[in-house]
Amino acid sequence: MQLTIEEVVQAVEGIYTGAPEVVISGVEFDSRKIVAGNLFVPLAGARDGHEFIQQAIENGAVATFWSRPVDETLEISVIQVADPLVAMQQLARYYLEKVGAEVVAITGSNGKTTTKDMTEAVLAQKFATYKTQGNYNNNIGLPYTILHMPETTEKLILEMGMDHAGEIEELSLLARPAVAAITMIGEAHIENLGSREGIAKAKMEIVTGLSENGLLVIPSTEPLLTPLVADLPQTIKTFGLHEADVTATIVSEEKTQTIFKIGEQVMTIPVPGSYNVTNALIAYQIGCWFNLSIEQIQTGLANFQLTQNRTQWVKAGNGADILSDVYNANPTAMGLVLDTVRNLETTGNRIAVLADMLELGPDSKMMHASMAEHVDASFAKLFLYGEEMTALKARLSEEQPEMWVELFAKDQKEQLIQSLIQTIQPTDMVVIKGSNGMGLAEVVKELENMK
Repeated sequence: MQLTIEEVVQAVEGIYTGAPEVVISGVEFDSRKIVAGNLFVPLAGARDGHEFIQQAIENGAVATFWSRPVDETLEISVIQVADPLVAMQQLARYYLEKVGAEVVAITGSNGKTTTKDMTEAVLAQKFATYKTQGNYNNNIGLPYTILHMPETTEKLILEMGMDHAGEIEELSLLARPAVAAITMIGEAHIENLGSREGIAKAKMEIVTGLSENGLLVIPSTEPLLTPLVADLPQTIKTFGLHEADVTATIVSEEKTQTIFKIGEQVMTIPVPGSYNVTNALIAYQIGCWFNLSIEQIQTGLANFQLTQNRTQWVKAGNGADILSDVYNANPTAMGLVLDTVRNLETTGNRIAVLADMLELGPDSKMMHASMAEHVDASFAKLFLYGEEMTALKARLSEEQPEMWVELFAKDQKEQLIQSLIQTIQPTDMVVIKGSNGMGLAEVVKELENMK
């Protein structure tokens, strides 16, 4: 990035105090990440970002947004703004227009990160691409991603997350995508949105900034979206394993890859699960929209790199296989992962470690209990962790009393870890799934380091 101070000031409509020849080489809101030439954005958080201005200056910041009264003793160029976050968003919009990259926006209750990774890998076969890093998918992370893309970027793949209504609309209006996709409508954040209908409407906010000549890709299996897309001017394409604009037939599913066909074209993805095939269908359609060849799409899908903790295979210290899917969870996603694991070949036992799924609202206990439909005798042992999982334990005690189930309260994480270490054998296959707030990444790490 190379922006003159004049460009920055005009983009954010700020008041500038400082040298006119300043050039900005990057933007950071974490003063620890500042390097020479950066603009510092002091965001409000647990502590006010303005308090870290000296560290930013010491690390090389040449300018800062500033919403406090100006301190004349500051040895840095100052751009006065009403709100540093809004200013960062305005600057991101300006930089996006300057670079001219076309945006692909992806949202959904589950699978959006994997779909983003697949889509970027496909489009990278023909274009200079950049994508959301990690989970930077909110009103801070999305403009930050834009401001970090190289000036040579042609296609920018942005993940859009949400907790409440109105959030994706804000992101869509900022990014103005040329293509948008909704992976699925699940139950994530139903506590805040009231119903799956509310979730569907919130996800559909992604079309607010979508180009009228653009493409919207949606699942064919979601009737809640049908009335919401009926009058849209954009091109609408559906995906699914049956009765969609693009469908797939699964040829084989293994621990480290799934092979499927789109028509007569054979595709391979380096991850298990039919749900990942549907994610790949989104990337396939987006590749076709941008006129990639079948060979380019095949290469991209076969070699995409998955973001950490999204359906990631790791090894326990004793050699057991662990499917770590601990970044987030909702009933649909947990059920799909369990269905996948119980059909994978293994020489040892299948073991499931399931933790609470958060923000499910008043029906949470019922939704947790419904996971009983996805565990059967193919799982030798089931470890449950958290208060909400008591509902699943109770249902399994009634319906499958012979199943080996152990329940741990949230303050018993250490006991859970020790029980797993004592139980897991080198030939076992373990799936670990739960909401990020349950801290299962720590459990995975302890198992990786077990003797």
